[in-house]
Amino acid sequence: MEDILFFKYGEKEIAYLKSKDKILGKAIDKIGQIKRTVDKDLFSAVIHHIIGQQISTTAQKTVWKRINDKIGKITVDSIDNLSMDEIQKFGMTFRKAEYIKDFANKIKHGEFILGNIADKSDEEIVKQLSTLKGIGIWTAEMIMIFCLQRPNILSYDDLAIHRGLRMLYKHHKIDKKLFQKYKNRYSPYATVASLYLWAIAGGACNMKDYAPTTKPLQ
Repeated sequence: MEDILFFKYGEKEIAYLKSKDKILGKAIDKIGQIKRTVDKDLFSAVIHHIIGQQISTTAQKTVWKRINDKIGKITVDSIDNLSMDEIQKFGMTFRKAEYIKDFANKIKHGEFILGNIADKSDEEIVKQLSTLKGIGIWTAEMIMIFCLQRPNILSYDDLAIHRGLRMLYKHHKIDKKLFQKYKNRYSPYATVASLYLWAIAGGACNMKDYAPTTKPLQ
């Protein structure tokens, strides 16, 4: 059985974040260590996060299990051997199936090189991955966290991160300036802060979301 890998962080990162932000520090103490699985294979990670776009984590897990149960190890050849219809029948949109087929095809024919991505800066990785169909900034950032284990990612495009920030600091809205303030505070360990903000957004601390509610029309 293959070992399960988790995002690696420890006392150094925790101590730094607690020294920079007492409010976050209290939440960290309450939540404790967070274990988020990571994928050591970049090819399968890209596919995994294309699948996960705009659906729940539970739905993503369901689709991912169907694919793994059907073809076993996710490789360029195992994906390339599937038709678009077969991929779509795992439970995703036709467009996502198209993105996955296009990605596998580019890798197979050498039109996109994955091997050197890990050596690049965060900005360069986003730029390179964003040349692929269906990969935007958010997806690239999730790949950097859950495959490459980059330490300083806080995604502005992630709705749950916004929710976690609102709940933790009692904000009604997180604009880019406020978001950058928190990212600067968490740096160089913003990814660890992200893990806790996701947990807070999911209800780990029973906090209220201060986002303004829209009143129904009379």
